[in-house]
Amino acid sequence: MNWKVIKTEPQYKKSIKRTMKIFQAAPGTTEADELDLLLVLVKDYEDKHIVMPELDPLDAIKLKMEERGLKAKDLEPFIGTKGHVSSILSGRRELTLKMAQKLKDYLQLPADVFMQSPA
Repeated sequence: MNWKVIKTEPQYKKSIKRTMKIFQAAPGTTEADELDLLLVLVKDYEDKHIVMPELDPLDAIKLKMEERGLKAKDLEPFIGTKGHVSSILSGRRELTLKMAQKLKDYLQLPADVFMQSPA
């Protein structure tokens, strides 16, 4: 197929459909070359037209806690007392830079998450 820059939603959907169809293409084949091109075109379209919502730092922390089966008490070494943890998780107190740095490492979150404005 002769692919061009994706400019419309229907073109995008067609490209995604084709990408999924040839996703397992063997390296060195014409389908693999087509897949490489489609991935670039799709990424370009998504970068220009699809806005990812910002993730609230507290939501990210709570999601990671849920994924790992952690309880509020598990965050005490990084935030402080039980009361501090509760205040932070409820949004009554703000995370400090020191807390964010520790939580970033412990929860393996990207630093960018802590640069977002809370909801």
